[in-house]
Order: sequence, then C-alpha cells, then structure tokens
Amino acid sequence: MCPDSVRTDPDTNSAAEGSFAETALRLGGKSVEEASRTGAIDRADDSVEKLFQPQYQTANSPVHRAVWERSVPVELFRAQSVEADASIVAAMDASIDVVRRHLEAKTLLDEYGKTSESVLRELGDVGYWGFLVSRQYGGLEVPFRSFSAFITRMATIDPTVAGMASVHGCIGAVDPVQTFGTPAQKERFLPSLASGERLSGFALTEPNAGSDMTALRTRAERDGDEFLVTGEKLFITNVVPGRTIGLVCLVEEKPAVLICELPNTENPHFQLKKYGLWALRQSYNQGIVFDRFRVPAENLLISPRGNGLTIAYHGLNLGRIALCANAAGTMRMMMASMLPWARFRTTYGAPISQRELVRRRLARLSGLIVGCDALSAWCSTLIDLGYRGEMECIVAKIFGSEAQKEAAIELLMKTHGGRSFLHGHLFGDNVHEYLAPCIYEGEGEMLGMAFLKSLVKQHGTTFFEPIGRALAEMGVQRPRLGDPRHLWNLRRPLTAYAAWWAGRWIPGSATPTPALPPELQEHVSFATTQLPRAAREISGMMRKHQLKLADRQCRMSEMSSRVQKLVVMLCTALYGADQEDEIVRAAADVLCQDLRRELTGERPTDRYYRQVTRLGESIVDGGFRSIASLQAEEILMPYEKLDARQATC
Repeated sequence: MCPDSVRTDPDTNSAAEGSFAETALRLGGKSVEEASRTGAIDRADDSVEKLFQPQYQTANSPVHRAVWERSVPVELFRAQSVEADASIVAAMDASIDVVRRHLEAKTLLDEYGKTSESVLRELGDVGYWGFLVSRQYGGLEVPFRSFSAFITRMATIDPTVAGMASVHGCIGAVDPVQTFGTPAQKERFLPSLASGERLSGFALTEPNAGSDMTALRTRAERDGDEFLVTGEKLFITNVVPGRTIGLVCLVEEKPAVLICELPNTENPHFQLKKYGLWALRQSYNQGIVFDRFRVPAENLLISPRGNGLTIAYHGLNLGRIALCANAAGTMRMMMASMLPWARFRTTYGAPISQRELVRRRLARLSGLIVGCDALSAWCSTLIDLGYRGEMECIVAKIFGSEAQKEAAIELLMKTHGGRSFLHGHLFGDNVHEYLAPCIYEGEGEMLGMAFLKSLVKQHGTTFFEPIGRALAEMGVQRPRLGDPRHLWNLRRPLTAYAAWWAGRWIPGSATPTPALPPELQEHVSFATTQLPRAAREISGMMRKHQLKLADRQCRMSEMSSRVQKLVVMLCTALYGADQEDEIVRAAADVLCQDLRRELTGERPTDRYYRQVTRLGESIVDGGFRSIASLQAEEILMPYEKLDARQATC
C-alpha cells in the first residue's frame, strides 16, 4: 500500500455505524446476539475502508465499478510491470541461492523435518525477512508487485519457505506494526523483524473462533503497565519459543491486537500445544495456551478507526495475494514433475505424452498457472497503487487455492497414477499442502459470500436501506402495495429504485477496449458485457430475498462464483495479451474458454480439443519456458521399505 493512501484523521461517528444492519437482522428474525455480532464485523469492515482515500475504497475498486457502472474500467484490470532496484534484485537472487544450495545438499530440513534454523538465519543475512519492511527500519521496502512475483519464483523451489515469507510479512507482525504502530513501536519491533532475528506469526484462530472473529475468548486484563493474557490459540503458523506474534484478543471486551514477544522457553504462563497436522509439515504450526502471560501495555496497537478486527482484516489481503502467487509456483513444480514421467511412461507402445488426455491436462495446467500469474500481478498492482483491494484479493485467493487443488488431484495425481501415493513422491508427500490453502486466509465459499457482501453493500445502502428504514418505522418486514399508507411512506425510496432499475435496461455505450489478439479480445468483450448485466440479477436477488438474503448462502455463493469467473476471465485475457510468449497467450485463451463454458453451459467443440492438444504438445516439447530451470524428481523412484509401524501388511 502506498504510504499516502492511509488516512489517520479520527472518526467520530463509528460508534453509530452498523445500527441499521443490526436492526434489519433483528427484523429478519435474528437474535439480538447474532445481529450484534454481525454488526461488529460490519463496523470493522467500515473502519478498514476509512483507512484508504475515497478513490481507493471498495466502491471505487475495479470489480465494484465493473458491475455497478454502465462501462467497465478495463485498464484497471491490467497488471503493471515494475522494475526493482539492484539491491532488491540482489537480495532476491541471494535468497534463491540459499534455498537451492541447501536443497541440493539435503540440508534444508532439520532432524524433525522442519526448515532448519540455520537456513532461516542465512535467509535473514541476505535480507529475505525484510522485503516488506521500510528501509528506515532495516528492510528493503519491496513493492508488492515485485514481492508477489518473487513468491512465485521461490515457490518453484520450496513452497514452504515462500509461504513463511508471506506469514511473516503479510499476516504476521510486520504489516500490523508497520501500518498501525506508533513511531516507538516501529523502532522497537521492525529492525529485528527485518533482520529475521525474530520471525513472526499471527494468532487469531481459537478452538471456537475461526471465520466468526466475534467469538474470541482470549482476554487481556490490565495490570498496571502490563496486560495479563489468558486463553488459547490454535493453528498458528511460524510459532515457536522466541518469536513474535500479533495476538488478537479481548481488551475490555473489545477486540484488540497485542504484539507479543514470546519467551525463549515455555513456562507456566506460556505453553505450546502440539498436535498432529498433516499440512505445513516443514514448518511449525502449533497452538498456544496463555495463563496470565504478561505483555507490556505499550505493545497494544491502536487503530485510528476501529479496533483489533480492523487491524486483523488489514493484512489478510496481502496474504491472499501471496497465496495465489505461491500456487503459481507450486503448480509449476507439478508440471515439471509431469513432463518427464509423461515422456517415459508408455501405454500400448507409445509414451503417454502423445495421448490427447495427457496433453489436455498439461494445457489445462498451463491455463491455471497463467491465471494465477495474472491475478497475483493484478492484485499486487492495485495494492501498490493504494487500493484496498478487498474483493480483488478474495478472487485471487479463491482461484489460486482451487486451481492448486484441481492441479494436484485431477492433473498431477491422475497422470502419475498409483505411484502418486508412494513415500517420497511429490504428490504423496505434499497432498495436504496442496489442499490446505482452500482453508488458509478464509475458507473459499465463506470468502465468496464476503465478496458478494462487499459487492452489494453500497447498492443496498443507497436503495434498500431507505426502504428498510421505512418498513422498520411501520413495524413490518414486507410492504403491502395495496395499502395506501405503505405506498405513501415508501414513495421516495421506491421512486429512486425504480429510476435506477429502468436505467439499467437502457443500452449504454460500448466499453472501450485496447487492441488485443482476436482470441483474447473475444474474452474481454464477453466479460465486459456480462459484468454490468450482473447488476440487474444481483439487485433482483436482493429484492426477492430482502432481509432473508443473509440466510440464502447457497444462492449468494453461486452468484459470487459467477462474478468471480468473469473477473478472472477479464484479468487473464488482458494479462495474456501483454505477454510476448505465444504459449502463455495460448494458455490464457484456454483458461478463458474453460471459464466461459462454465458460465454458459456450452459443450467443448472439436476445434477446442484440437487447440488444447496442440498446446499440450508444445509444452511436452519444452515450450513452457518458465519451468525450464526446474529439476524434476527421479522418474522411477525407489520403493522405500517401510518400518514395522508403517507397514500395513
């Protein structure tokens, strides 16, 4: 985020915000508690909005404008390139060299199968942990556009090391301190976070609090110049003794964030909760149990607008982009594994690399990779420009995690067959790593509903909230249009909505688009036509379900998914058009065709199958250049002998 995009003027009206939302939920049959909790989330979201200049808030974001305006702002869906300075490039190259050298020497992991402390220290020495810290505090202040591209690059070598940089810099302590910290807090925490002396994590999830962040139970009670923290956190990545965490807890019954420096050893007040977790096997993911754990009161972060939920929400967008970027690198590893096996494995006298189904899989995989490249580049561009990017980053997270899941199960596993489940196989050893991102940074379908909620918020406030207020004053949930009193009380809001509805049926001017290759131009035209049309259907859905819309989760999820696919199509087509590599362009075209069929229900044509087969053939011949330097696993892995505890027969 650009420094001048943050607004720090005090908000004097935040306490009153969200009151109508709570009233509407109660009118819709919700309990006072549920309405209050939902209102708290709404107010936190509003507080995050006000951290950004109006032109960069959600209502002026590319996706919001694409749906609700008559013409799609196409240029805002285009990623921008950025040139990193020499010091950044040198640090990135050195970081890659550190990880590659240890991989080749088989010293990347320690005796517990975790990324070794010596590797983490070496990475700190070359600047890896300070990429997102400002230079003033010892970091490299890397533009997020460059950072996300580097995450993809690192993930092609080791996705875990790439993911640890995201946890540390995006959702760990770095972003909260850098964005919300006082000058004294920044001076105290950021230098050690930049050097890697203290790596960081983010402690939000609890046994009873995940997506519902209002269900927090961990509390911090004031005791003089300190807080006494009591409670339990769960699924905390990057947590071992001696590290730093951003802890979300209750202070005076309100969500707050404390920066906690964990002691070097466990003690009666700080215990780690170990459990068996299939995913994140090369990094520490543990629970934390606090019992009157002392934290200096000066470690409390203060949001100028809102509370701890505001701070917690802020860094999640960066993590969602990094997740998508990581998926792009991880899927490149999958492709590099599939190719030598496809050339080696024969069926009925011919290598399976010549088979249409395998070539189709490779073509599909290339499309998923390019889609992730496009979304991570686009979203990080928006962040650097100063946009909040809430909806856009949700699209990137959902697409990236679902693409990686499909690539692992439908493409990598099915191509390698039964060997996929051997110990030591890329799939067998990492299947949980491939599936877990569907949960990280928010479960996909839950985020999809959050996406739609952000999309409809302004429209609801403008047209439906006045109707709801009038109904609330009359004490009814639905108007009776045959009742003159109802019509009279609703005359102004109904007239305003009718004018908007009528206007959406009047043809607008065509969306101007740049000159593109014909096949990609067709996808841009389709997306820019369908996105504004979605406004009528969304508004009709709101009108039909009214106060019950929040309970129509399946409908909300399905509508959200369709809009997201149009966004992915538009972004990918524009990204592909900007690439000189014909294979990348062809992959972008294939993905866009697949998305369009999902939206229209059309069947694949023979022409499409010929196209994907040709693309797959080009990939078999080495045409997907971004994986040229990747080393695949051995084609014929040894059948490792299991010990007695592992043997099943």
